[in-house]
Amino acid sequence: MGTFHSLLPLLVSALLSSSSPSVATLTADEAAAIVQRQQLAALGLYDRHPNDHVHIDIDIDIKITNPRLLTAHKALQALKDALYSDPNNFTGNWVGPDVCAYNGVLCVPSIHNASESAVATLDMNAADVAGYLPKEIGLMRDLAVLHLNSNRFCGVIPEEIRDMAELYELDASNNRFVGPFPAAVLEVPKLSYLDIRFNDFDGPIPPELFVKPYDAIFLNNNRFTSGIPETIGKTKATVIVLANNELGGCIPKSIGEAAATLDQFVFTNNSLTGCLPVETGLLANAAVFDVSGNELAGSIPPALSGLSKVEQLDLSRNMFTGDVPREVCELLALANLSVSYNFLTREAAECSARNGSMDRSFHDEANCMGQSRPTQRSADECAPVVSHPVDCTKVKPCGWPSVEPVPKPAQRPPPPVATPPPLPPPSPPSSVDARPLVSPPPPPILSPPPPLASPPPPVFSPPPPPPPHVVVPPVRGTKYQSPPPPLFPGY
Repeated sequence: MGTFHSLLPLLVSALLSSSSPSVATLTADEAAAIVQRQQLAALGLYDRHPNDHVHIDIDIDIKITNPRLLTAHKALQALKDALYSDPNNFTGNWVGPDVCAYNGVLCVPSIHNASESAVATLDMNAADVAGYLPKEIGLMRDLAVLHLNSNRFCGVIPEEIRDMAELYELDASNNRFVGPFPAAVLEVPKLSYLDIRFNDFDGPIPPELFVKPYDAIFLNNNRFTSGIPETIGKTKATVIVLANNELGGCIPKSIGEAAATLDQFVFTNNSLTGCLPVETGLLANAAVFDVSGNELAGSIPPALSGLSKVEQLDLSRNMFTGDVPREVCELLALANLSVSYNFLTREAAECSARNGSMDRSFHDEANCMGQSRPTQRSADECAPVVSHPVDCTKVKPCGWPSVEPVPKPAQRPPPPVATPPPLPPPSPPSSVDARPLVSPPPPPILSPPPPLASPPPPVFSPPPPPPPHVVVPPVRGTKYQSPPPPLFPGY
């Protein structure tokens, strides 16, 4: 780097003294650009990013001999420039060549060359900055941990994030990112922890997500739609949280195939329908199973007795009918069982006995257990549902997608073609009027209807206000460096 810097005046002088007219007019900035390209070629970046895949504008006055720190400097300066609010001056010391001294930056010896330092962690959690994530973030190929939790980032996650070859942990939660699921994240080869909860992502969840060897997947509190992919049975994750979205359809039977690893399964507050598959009982390692706040129907399967390690089982606020199985209430590890706000009519004595226990809670209010219990629904409220229970043995097994295909719209008939009126018979030639006959104008041509208007461009939401001071709870079952975002109602 220092060699290029010292050769710059000589290079500019030589170029300006050239006899070529095109070279003689070369400015110092243009000559500096040549030096920059040479620097990039020396770092192996010029060919890596053809056609300005990532715009490179390295400050030639910064003397950084370590090529890994040089590219990290470029990325961090681009990130700083992309911020329009930094009320706590978090990036105030992001100046000069000592990248490893920047706030939030942790350097370690490179795994590729122990004699060189590399930026391994960028932790901006709760910095309260506002801005967007620039595409130059993809230059940080040594980065293993990227924490952006609890800021005011907006816009989209750039596709260049796929270039972060060492990224292991991505926490972009509690921001205002928008758009569909960031598919480029699925191309990060070593990613294990994905947390994009509390944003404004929308659209379907890609089936490829659950095929990746992720250990933790947090997508809750977005606006994801469609159904749960059948590939969820292939997941190796210990934690899957999809709560507070707009997911519909049913829970695939393949969920039982995730028994070896799944520890926490949280799908609360969506629009899931159908029956709870008996394969759920195969999740013997699950400690948390929460499908509350959906539209699940039918009976509670006794097969849930297979959840031998479950500590929290929440089936509340659904449309379940029938009994609360004795086998479920007898689960030894179960500390919190809730079946409230359903249409259940009976419960085993083992379930009622939980109400007197100090360490085992049981919630069964707002069901249809009879008028002798003041916390139950009225007979008028129960009758429409209880009299027409769903027989899960006759319900079509859940696949994905579970929604019916949208019928194609009827083809609009072509517009009628106007027929010109018949021509009048020709008049006999007149010796007085010798003017030639004038042909009638051609018939009008009916134009096809105008095309439908294009949808308006997406409106990027303004960044959210700074997060309030809250107590951050631990992530139970899986430990990571990044804390979860503030605990909003319902995960």
